[in-house]
Amino acid sequence: MGEESTWFDLLPGVRNLELFMKHYLQRDKLGVQMFPSAFSITHVLEVFCVLVFVCIGAIAFRAATAKRDREAIVPPANLTLRNLFEMFTDAVFSVATGVMGEANARRFLPLVGTLAVFIFFSNLFALLPGFSPPTATLKTNVGLALTVFVMTHVYGVMYNGIGYLKKFLGHAPIYLAPLMIPIEVVSHLARPLSLSLRLLGNMAADHKVVGAFFMLVPLIVPVPFLILGVLVVIIQTMVFCLLTMVYIQGAVEPEHGDDHAHEEAGAHGHH
Repeated sequence: MGEESTWFDLLPGVRNLELFMKHYLQRDKLGVQMFPSAFSITHVLEVFCVLVFVCIGAIAFRAATAKRDREAIVPPANLTLRNLFEMFTDAVFSVATGVMGEANARRFLPLVGTLAVFIFFSNLFALLPGFSPPTATLKTNVGLALTVFVMTHVYGVMYNGIGYLKKFLGHAPIYLAPLMIPIEVVSHLARPLSLSLRLLGNMAADHKVVGAFFMLVPLIVPVPFLILGVLVVIIQTMVFCLLTMVYIQGAVEPEHGDDHAHEEAGAHGHH
């Protein structure tokens, strides 16, 4: 199996589907590709696997907690999908509480928690021989980063109204607006680029290192690199989600003098 090959290439019909899509969708035919790269749908199949697993886990958790008996409160002793997702959600909520406060942590947990679960299990593909993580492709990461970028500003407008635009001025006096606004706009536009490239670089490098040692010496030797890989998976998930929390908290946090309006908007959003 080559370096860029995966177990998905062995599935019947995948190769033909990839050739068909390459003929119609390859970017150099559309005239928009700056740097040539191999066309592949592997990351799409891996994203689909992650989504299926996350949905099954979420359904299992919901079914377990919907019971009206002791099982809904006390988790089972053995490790199940319910336990796994419950521990993961508790960990994300604890971190979010420290960054955003408990009220905002509860309010934005659906978005931050979904990103954390998806990125974490996508990153785990980097540790599996014969697979590649979806987060090692720029396309997947740009989609995640643009979601954060758009929702950050949507939340900012929802909770601060038109006053959200004051944040692009910062705390500078109004006569510095022609200088401060372009700087703030550029800094906001750089956020999705930073989120995408950071996750791409770290996960691609981790996948290459683990894959190289598995190809050279499949037994024992890769174990230390797998342990380091687990740390990379966890850290990169935390970094992406921490930055997401910081961006959202900065967007919804009221400007001085707007506390009352923010509380009314927050109460309206809560209801």
